[in-house]
Amino acid sequence: MKRRAGEREKELKKKKLLEQLGENRLPYMTPADADFHHLWKTKYSKLIFRKSDAVPEELHQMVQEGFLTLREHNCFFQDLVRIKEKDFITPVSRILIGKPGCTYKYLNTRLFTVPWPTEGYDIKYCSPQIHDACKALIRLNEYLHIEAIKALQGQNLPETKEIKDSTVTDREQNFGVSLQEKGSVSKDQSSSVPEDDYGSLKQRTSFNLTLLNYMDPLQMLYLKQEPYFGMGNMAVSWHHDENLVERSTVAVYSYSCEGPAMEGSNDQKLKGRDPAVWHVGLKVAWDIETPGLAIPLHQGDFYLMLDDLNMTHQHCVLAGFPPRFSSTHRVADCSRGTLDYIFGQCELALQNLQTDPDSRALSLKSLETAVIKQVEEIHNEVEFEWLRQFWFQGKRYLKCTDWWLNPMAKLEEFWRKMEIMTSLVLSEVRKKERIGEQRNEAISCFLIALTERQKLRQVWAARKRSVDLSGDAEGRERRPRLSFTSAWPPSERCQSQAAENLPEDQKPECHPFWTDEDCNMPLPYDLEDIIADLQNLVQWVE
Repeated sequence: MKRRAGEREKELKKKKLLEQLGENRLPYMTPADADFHHLWKTKYSKLIFRKSDAVPEELHQMVQEGFLTLREHNCFFQDLVRIKEKDFITPVSRILIGKPGCTYKYLNTRLFTVPWPTEGYDIKYCSPQIHDACKALIRLNEYLHIEAIKALQGQNLPETKEIKDSTVTDREQNFGVSLQEKGSVSKDQSSSVPEDDYGSLKQRTSFNLTLLNYMDPLQMLYLKQEPYFGMGNMAVSWHHDENLVERSTVAVYSYSCEGPAMEGSNDQKLKGRDPAVWHVGLKVAWDIETPGLAIPLHQGDFYLMLDDLNMTHQHCVLAGFPPRFSSTHRVADCSRGTLDYIFGQCELALQNLQTDPDSRALSLKSLETAVIKQVEEIHNEVEFEWLRQFWFQGKRYLKCTDWWLNPMAKLEEFWRKMEIMTSLVLSEVRKKERIGEQRNEAISCFLIALTERQKLRQVWAARKRSVDLSGDAEGRERRPRLSFTSAWPPSERCQSQAAENLPEDQKPECHPFWTDEDCNMPLPYDLEDIIADLQNLVQWVE
């Protein structure tokens, strides 16, 4: 609900801004403008930019070879995302690489990291070259972590004054560059941050994953035009990055495959940004007074968005002519997005399941409403935030590694036990000997979780529906309701029109899915009849 409310608020703000503009366009500046640096220092000082010569050549070579390797192995994928209840394929192709077991969710799609080589984890890559590419991105990650700490210290934020991190010096020496800050950036007026309000400097710069992007604009049939400033073709629309630790840094390394004919068109008398060159665009969020920025990006340049810049400002990526890779390093908020977290949730739920030592029959330890609610919510989380999200992306991850298959199989085993637990709750609440008020409370709580499950299954895999006006097994009158027929598919997200355009091995799979003939499942996939019966039971008890 909060996400939908946020999306509606953004749409209203966007609509209002466009109405204010009418046919006009807001001003923006590039480095060619006389007031560009003054604007940057006064309104965008938490954006730090470094040209490629600031990065060790050895690191450039490793990372750029890694990009090309991943492209050669077809490891970049267009994501199927959902915006305002509609599915879209992203124009940019992506791959998420990072700590084993981490995920990153954006636009209602959860991406699963291709794990970079990590001590203590057995990670089998599909080729040694993919291993080397992932290893190169760890090196880049470490380098950008160091640069982010230095940049934050240069901002003179209150919480940076006491930070002493010896690991910075140690790692910096590995790359053979000094700790001396290159250039200076004046402090933004909004830089004053209460020292105790946020996490440590190190936590907000310890990137746990990187989202790699690739796009060849000349292969795109259509690119959206930037709507506010008239900056030209956009590869990525205006946005704030989602699902990040608050006030954490975002670091972006850019590699556009420029050749002699692609170095820009400085000889042309162009007003505004050079359309041949990739740019990052920035603007103050929902502001029509402050001019925007368009900063050119060349091979090996990188930039940092520090502190609260991602919250107070928006950014976009403006397409040039050549193909471009980027590696966007983030401190993703993984409080609910790691395997450790979801396995812990499963263990918590399964504590309520017990096995008779003699008969091996399964039963529930507790039928307290709070326990039922907790278990069924975890059940929904495992099914819709993990299992369905993973298989929704087809078999794309097998292009790089099979690492995720074992943990997902384990999660599915836990989920099947939770299906049994749901059937056990259902049997208990249907017993007439249960006390009326307690029974009614348990049914009402149970209904909320099952109704949510049914609604989400319809989103992921909807069937043709018909109206049922019949009564129930005990002759009580049943309200008109929609029920599913046996016509499978089509489905919503898994077989949307957008999904049809994906390659065969990337097309969504509706999993888990079963039919009524599957005797291994304790409950039907379609819960509509069960929900209707429980609704009638609540009325009957009352």
